[in-house]
Amino acid sequence: MEARRLTVPTLVAAYLFAIVAANLLVATYGPAVAIVNAFLLIALDLTARDRLHEAWAGRGLWPRMLALIATGGALSYLLNAAAGPIALASCAAFGAAGLADALTYHAARRLPWLARANLSNLAGAALDSAVFVLLAFGPAAWPLIPLQLAAKAAGGALWAWLLRPRAREVIA
Repeated sequence: MEARRLTVPTLVAAYLFAIVAANLLVATYGPAVAIVNAFLLIALDLTARDRLHEAWAGRGLWPRMLALIATGGALSYLLNAAAGPIALASCAAFGAAGLADALTYHAARRLPWLARANLSNLAGAALDSAVFVLLAFGPAAWPLIPLQLAAKAAGGALWAWLLRPRAREVIA
């Protein structure tokens, strides 16, 4: 049986698709879509970030991740200028989440990949939920924060299982 080939360009494309789709959906439908986005799209981004962490470790991880976050915001704005405030909130949230995720992922480096990814997803999801909800919707929307956190944790567990490294997998 041939090994599955997960490529960095595929992960980057998935990351950008998810962040842009999430931003445009929130810009169009507002908080009503936030929980579905959290489960499906933001959780994908958090988990893809962990796989990219492995691929880019020691090779410009931080500049590359910051470029991805900025690109996601810029694409969101270019596709729909009305999404600008959401894209900015998203960039700020993903910056904070990426830092928490990366630090947790690195601290848990001796754990199996699924445990490491789920722990880091939880740390990133907590910051992403708080920062995004408060910046995008304002303090009155705070009840969304624990709901988004739960959705991101559950979605992150699903994406971590789907994107987990497998025997003989090649990432290039």
